[in-house]
Amino acid sequence: MHKTDFLIIGSGISGLSFALKAAQLGTVTIITKKARVDSATNLAQGGIAAVLSKEDSFALHIEDTLRSGAGLCREDVVRLVVENGPERIKELVDLGIHFSSDARDPSRFDLGREGGHSARRIVHARDLTGREIEKGLLRAVADNPNISVLENHIAVDLLVGSKAGIRSTSGSSFRDRCLGAYVLKPDGNIDAFQAKFTILCTGGAGKVYLYTTNPDIATGDGVAMAYRAGAQVGNLEFVQFHPTCLYHPKAKNFLISEAVRGEGGKLIDERGYAFMPKYDERGDLATRDTVARAIDLEMKASGDDCVYLDISYKQADFIKNRFPNIYETCLSYGIDMTTEPIPVVPAAHYMCGGVMTDLMGRTDIENLYAFGETACTGLHGGNRLASNSLLEAVVFAHQAFLQCRADWPDLKRQPTIQIPEWQSGKAQKIQEGILITHSWDQIRRLMWNYVGIVRTVNRLNLVEIRLQPILLEVAQHYRNFLLTPDLVELRNLAQVAELIVQSAIARKESRGLHYLADYPEPDDVHWKKDSVLYKSEV
Repeated sequence: MHKTDFLIIGSGISGLSFALKAAQLGTVTIITKKARVDSATNLAQGGIAAVLSKEDSFALHIEDTLRSGAGLCREDVVRLVVENGPERIKELVDLGIHFSSDARDPSRFDLGREGGHSARRIVHARDLTGREIEKGLLRAVADNPNISVLENHIAVDLLVGSKAGIRSTSGSSFRDRCLGAYVLKPDGNIDAFQAKFTILCTGGAGKVYLYTTNPDIATGDGVAMAYRAGAQVGNLEFVQFHPTCLYHPKAKNFLISEAVRGEGGKLIDERGYAFMPKYDERGDLATRDTVARAIDLEMKASGDDCVYLDISYKQADFIKNRFPNIYETCLSYGIDMTTEPIPVVPAAHYMCGGVMTDLMGRTDIENLYAFGETACTGLHGGNRLASNSLLEAVVFAHQAFLQCRADWPDLKRQPTIQIPEWQSGKAQKIQEGILITHSWDQIRRLMWNYVGIVRTVNRLNLVEIRLQPILLEVAQHYRNFLLTPDLVELRNLAQVAELIVQSAIARKESRGLHYLADYPEPDDVHWKKDSVLYKSEV
């Protein structure tokens, strides 16, 4: 039994930001299934959206977010996040995180612009923003004696009170009570980690698709665990496909930041035709759902393998200084973006849905919180506005800290509870890794081909049928074999794939990132609402 006050599952911006604040109250344990630096935050290129100039306003940022979200954003959440943005940016700067400054006035940020934004409001560290933030947060965490980071520890399932004979607080509206999690350690043993508060910050689920900009860790662990524990999950049909992923046979899904379009990059076809103006009046600065669908339609109509993003008409020095990482990476594949267009295709990028939370980051399971890409807070609605995700992460980390601080006087006196040990039964060591990799590959290909950017009722019904034997096989593996990190991830990946399909089948309309060819228009009468799923029997 391991005991801690705060158990944080995941080491991205949201988890680390929360850890630094929670450490003021008690002991904090961060578990991460790979190295602590392995997170989607570390790969983020664009930046953080926040109102920081006289030419911008909270009202404009709120309006842009609501417009992008296709009618499903919660306005109170949008207002909360936008209005807290400047203060949260200041906190990051105070931690020593450096953002690019304006060459004309070094006292001001160099604010970028991305698709869907009506003003320049993207705080960035050139095109390495995520790496700069992760580095700064990890540095601060390492200096805090109240915080422990356990690498190569993967959460298997949440510990809930009902399984230990304990229910939620009498008369509360919570479904259950979270007591921590079972965790698979590097030595292969599974231990119980008991905590007063458990925080899910496991990122997204991009690896459920064959092509993704996400790191290999993005297997939907938090969503799957929360669903199995009985928490509500929602809006999982809204999967954002980033429009511009580098198309090259040797590149592993390298993202070309939306900031390239924000600085004037144009999407063109193989013949040099700039096609975006015919799809949206905002042209290349349209929102991601519109741009990804436009590229998909252009590729299907032409039969071409990709389209191109061209910023070569800009001065070479500007391109190299503004996008050093993108420039060097493209050059390593023989593409000089200062003189030629970059071949790009869409790829799965971000989960707008997730574990349902309130304004404080609480789920409907007592003492269980979720934020970052794992959560469905109501900010993104049916389509995330570019660079709102890192903003959401730091704002909700702060909100959760405020709630935990308010609850702390009662919970710090909470007695230790006897937690049942993990039971492996007669499970045997798995001898054939192909059983895992084959199921993994099948799921990802089915999701890419049947539940992609443009969907049909027929394909969704077919994929639901074709997933069933794979899901049964994965469940059998889980019962028969001793758990490994790969098997834990496969189980979660399969669970999230099933939930995405269920959500997509249920929503009989097209809205935001969910485009259903059989129902090409939004249906505000029946579907201007969240799609919510939960496991009634836990």
